[in-house]
Amino acid sequence: MKFFQILFFMLLVGGLKTLHAQDLSGKYDCIGQDLHEGEFNGMVTIQIQPDFSNEQYQSYSFELSVPDFGVYLGFMAAEGISAGIYFALEDETTQDYGVATAKFFVKDTGELAFKKFYYEPNYKGGNTGIEECVRVKKI
Repeated sequence: MKFFQILFFMLLVGGLKTLHAQDLSGKYDCIGQDLHEGEFNGMVTIQIQPDFSNEQYQSYSFELSVPDFGVYLGFMAAEGISAGIYFALEDETTQDYGVATAKFFVKDTGELAFKKFYYEPNYKGGNTGIEECVRVKKI
């Protein structure tokens, strides 16, 4: 019995290490809820920056396109399934920029996804929102 406990522990630790080194790059279809703007749809593109990534920490470019609203450019730093994101609408006059925290997970259907909470300190006097995004294409 002790053998199986040790084997289970080794597989669990090995599996977690693999998850931490996973490349999260891809195109993600998103549905969000914004405090000021309401429900929205968007497409996120995340691309790993290998020169600034290693086994434990990954760096990414980040782009969110929201139809009829604009393109948000930014970057993301990740450790395993947790990530911090900075983003800004290309039109700087709106002061529509902020930071986010995201958690990646695998859906029951097997697709990689993430949930994101964001904060924008200056957009319309302050703003928050949430998004759930599902990877539709690995890049």
